[in-house]
Amino acid sequence: MEINADFSKPVVMHSDQIEWQPSPMKGVERRMLDRIGEEVARATTIVRYAPGSHFSAHTHTGGEEFIVLDGVFQDEHGDFPAGSYVRNPPTRHIFRALKRAARYL
Repeated sequence: MEINADFSKPVVMHSDQIEWQPSPMKGVERRMLDRIGEEVARATTIVRYAPGSHFSAHTHTGGEEFIVLDGVFQDEHGDFPAGSYVRNPPTRHIFRALKRAARYL
């Protein structure tokens, strides 16, 4: 899958005009901004977690970074409230069940 994969061209979009797409995990939806690859991909995505949802263990081989837009994002390293920026090196990662909804980029 390729979405806005040509980095020689500018891309301008408004995220509210992009449909939420279901992820493989119940209660987790995504707005894909750019992507090169299938489920394991180099990607920039807005992710929305419903209360009580989670994402199973997975690996970010190129590392990961995210900004919490609202709610509280939780993983095995702690709780990250809105405004938090987190950058993780390549590692296996588990998102815990959320107490409340969260969105991150």
